[in-house]
Amino acid sequence: MKKYIALVLTLVFLGCSSGSDKPDPQPTDEGKDRSVMLKALAENVIIPSYDQFKTKFDLMSAKSKAFTAKPDSQTLTEFRSAWTDAYVAWQRVELFDFGPAEKQIIRNFFNIYPASEAGIAANITDPTSSLEVPASYPTQGFPALDYLINGLGANDTSILAHYTTDKDAAKKLAYITRVIARMDSLLGKVISDWKGEYLNTFISKTGLDIGSSTSLMVNGSVLHYERYIRSGKFGIPSGAMASGIPAPEKVEAFYKKDISKTLAQTAHKAYVDFFNGRHAVTGQAGPGLKNYLDALGAKDSGTGKLLTESINAQFQTAAAKLDVLKPNLYEEVKTNNQAMKDTYTEMQKAVRMLKVDMTSAMSITITYTDNDGD
Repeated sequence: MKKYIALVLTLVFLGCSSGSDKPDPQPTDEGKDRSVMLKALAENVIIPSYDQFKTKFDLMSAKSKAFTAKPDSQTLTEFRSAWTDAYVAWQRVELFDFGPAEKQIIRNFFNIYPASEAGIAANITDPTSSLEVPASYPTQGFPALDYLINGLGANDTSILAHYTTDKDAAKKLAYITRVIARMDSLLGKVISDWKGEYLNTFISKTGLDIGSSTSLMVNGSVLHYERYIRSGKFGIPSGAMASGIPAPEKVEAFYKKDISKTLAQTAHKAYVDFFNGRHAVTGQAGPGLKNYLDALGAKDSGTGKLLTESINAQFQTAAAKLDVLKPNLYEEVKTNNQAMKDTYTEMQKAVRMLKVDMTSAMSITITYTDNDGD
């Protein structure tokens, strides 16, 4: 009997030991899996957005070649139209200023405004001037093209004269070609990196440290909303920033002012879509910052609601202020500036949510600095 009892106790002990060697299965929560979020944003949002922009850019390049080969009213009109379409499409990718875009400093070479008229004139005179130094930022990209096809004269006849009868006509045409060739080269490098080894690197660096993909992406995108949408498109031109002095000449697309609101609307919507993980082609919401924050259970400390609900509500409020503005933001600053300031104010509220509440919930450290008190 003693041997029997000992045998039973041994079997029971072994059974318990065998079970304890295997940890209880842990529930999986795909929303918290940062590799899923990073993969979806890269493959469904970032890369297809660049592809869409490249299509518009290539058309602009083709129209520029037609114009430089035969500068006349028709080729100028077609070049302008393609430039507008490409500039609008650029607003959907400018926010991806991390990874390959940050490496190439593509934003600074594509969209620093206002353009430097004196710098452009100097570069036209000296074809060997460098387009790679910081001083050259406002002499190239979309703002420079804006000046070259919309701002050289008071009307089309005057502008076309710069490219036909002016003594430096050939040099000016050559500069257009040079600017677009540089843009094409930089864009090609960024897209190639995203479709090459960087894609795997981006998806695999799932930590939350300063060098992780999530940290770089969040820092880059929050900086974009704060400095290049809120401040660049509204705060600086309206004077809502520290100086308090309106500067209508600093609106985006200064020489083609009637598209300035469209550019701002496109940039803001692109940011909202990115936050919500919307597919660049289908518009379907997928894994992204919103899903990740929801999976973390991030709450708005003031209301107790999901933080993403508060952020999206603030996005809608800011968009509503933007939508009622007239198409020409230059004129809005001069005649309806309080509406510009109101738009800035609502965007500022979104900045606080993104820069403080969102990053805190995600345990992300803000690595950039801004001197406006956020």
